[in-house]
Amino acid sequence: MSVAVSSKLNKTVREQYLKLPQEGKVLVTYVWIDGTGEGLRCKTKTMNYEPKTLKEITEWNFDGSSTDQAEGSNSDMFLIPVRVFRDPFILDPNKLVLCEVLKYNRKPAETNLRHTCKEAMDQAKDTHPWFGLEQEYSLLGIDGHPYGWPQNGFPGPQGPYYCGIGADKAFGRDIVEAHYKACLYSGVMISGTNAEVMPSQWEFQVGPCEGIEMGDHLWIARYILHRICEDFGVVATFDPKPITGNWNGAGCHANFSTEDMRNEGGLKHIEEAIEKLSKRHPYHICMYDPKGGVDNSRRLTGQHETSSIHDFSAGIANRGASIRIPRQVGQDHCGYFEDRRPSANCDPYAVTEALVRTCILNETGNEPKSCSK
Repeated sequence: MSVAVSSKLNKTVREQYLKLPQEGKVLVTYVWIDGTGEGLRCKTKTMNYEPKTLKEITEWNFDGSSTDQAEGSNSDMFLIPVRVFRDPFILDPNKLVLCEVLKYNRKPAETNLRHTCKEAMDQAKDTHPWFGLEQEYSLLGIDGHPYGWPQNGFPGPQGPYYCGIGADKAFGRDIVEAHYKACLYSGVMISGTNAEVMPSQWEFQVGPCEGIEMGDHLWIARYILHRICEDFGVVATFDPKPITGNWNGAGCHANFSTEDMRNEGGLKHIEEAIEKLSKRHPYHICMYDPKGGVDNSRRLTGQHETSSIHDFSAGIANRGASIRIPRQVGQDHCGYFEDRRPSANCDPYAVTEALVRTCILNETGNEPKSCSK
C-alpha cells in the first residue's frame, strides 16, 4: 500500500516536543479556503494569551499568488476570523480559527462563498433554518489507488461494505474513529459516521446546525480529516466519482428544515418547499458542485442510488430521487427533507444558501452568477 513517507517518521520523538511547555503562549492556526474552492490552507501564529472570544483574534494576511487567489504584483489577501475551535492536534490552549478571505480592496475573494451565504441566513433567521450534511469521502493511497484495494485488481462487488465490519469489509476505520474523536474535542457538531457502499468509502454527518454554522463546522471537519489522513499517510478525496464503473459515487446529502416544517403539520411546508425546488432544478445543480454541475454529472446518472442530473424527482424513502422525505417524517407529518443532489466536493455555504434562497426567501430563476461565467 502506497503511503506518504512522512507518516513513517517516529511519532514518539514528536510527542517529546509536543509536551514541552509553551510559557504562556498560544498557537493559533488560521484555516481558509483556497482559490480552487475545494482545497484548504493553513498557517500558524503565536499569541501572548489564550483568546476567549473571536474578537480577540486579529486579522492576518497571506500570499494569494501562491493559492490561486491573486497576482504576484498585488498578492496580499486578508484573513478575517469567523469561528474558533479547539485544536485537536496540539491540544489546549491552542486554537483553530476558520477565516473568510478578502481581496486587497476588502471585497470577498471569488471562492469566499460564506459572505453571501451569511447575508441569506441573516434574512431567513426568523424561520430558524436547520441543516445536517452527510459528508461522504474515499480513502486513497498517495498513488491515487483506493486504500485497501488489491494493487492490481478490484475488491469483491458492492454489498457487504455498507456499515460493514471486519478486516475484509472495512478499510481505514482507525482514521474514521480518530477523526470522530478529534471533531468532538474541537467542538465540531459531528453527529455520526458509517462505512459506505463502496469499499474504502466512508461518511460522517455534521449537524443539526442553524444558519451559517453549518458551513463553518463542515469546513473545519474537512480540515481535521485531511490533517488526520496526513498523519496516517493516506489521502481523503471528496471527488464525487473517484472510481468509474459499477461503484457508488460520493455525495454530501443535505438535510433541511425550518421551524414550521419541524412543528405539527409541518409536512405541508415540506411539500411546499419541494414544489419550489422542482421549479429551480438547474440552479441547484449549478450550486451543488464547485464546477457548476460538471463534477456531479459523473455521479448523478440515475444509478447507484442517485437521480438523473437532468430530472427532478421526490419521494418518501426513495434514495433514487432528488429529494427524499424520510419515512418517519411521512408518518409524523413533520420534520425535514433530504436533498440528495449535492456532490461530496460541494461548498456547504453554496448548498445551504441555495436552499434558503429557494425555500425561504422565495427567489426564482435558474442562472446564479456563478453559473453564467
